[in-house]
Amino acid sequence: MPEKSYADSWPLRARIVMVALNFLPLLHVAGVAYCTWRFNGGWRIGAPLLVLFVLPPLITRIMGWIFPMEPGSHRVASRTFLVWWATAQCQMVFCRLPFIEECLRFVPGLYSFWLRLWGARIGRLTFWSPGLRILDRGLLRIGDDVVFGTGVRLNAHVIARDEESGEMQLHLGEIEIGDAAHIGGYSLLTAGSIIEPGEHLKAFSLSPPFTRWSDNRRTRPAVPT
Repeated sequence: MPEKSYADSWPLRARIVMVALNFLPLLHVAGVAYCTWRFNGGWRIGAPLLVLFVLPPLITRIMGWIFPMEPGSHRVASRTFLVWWATAQCQMVFCRLPFIEECLRFVPGLYSFWLRLWGARIGRLTFWSPGLRILDRGLLRIGDDVVFGTGVRLNAHVIARDEESGEMQLHLGEIEIGDAAHIGGYSLLTAGSIIEPGEHLKAFSLSPPFTRWSDNRRTRPAVPT
């Protein structure tokens, strides 16, 4: 007989909630389409834009206030995991259709302002190169004069199997980047990465969860629990 998968041990309620939340991106697109069809005049443009760009950050911020997500490692199917899963689905349209964010970057300062709506702290004069991708938009702490190279990935979560328990865990933590840091093209910064001010990461740098970069060296601080 086939070996029982780890997913089979998840509580039934958790699996139902995850499946239900998977419909959020579709509802998001349907809401934009409905507003485009329903309204006339200036609202035909304004209402869809509000639903597309403002409603998801607002929902995510409210969820964060009601159910704060603590940094650290969390068991898959825990409450923190399900809250994170809900916030991820609120962002899924932008992950599936990255050209939407590229359009925002045409207007200086607009993309940084939009990220602040999600709860991110973004400093002045941040340069977002083409192809940059962000998966957890509210979990960013970026200083002034930061430069991102082409194709950088900012991923404030990692799901991996714990070596001791064998269980899948969600590693969650804000990505912090100090003033005047340069992130080389196609680098990957993951959960809890801390880049000290003035650091220059080379292209294709990899920052595993909860690592700190200082003096061009990578270290592993204590992982939050």
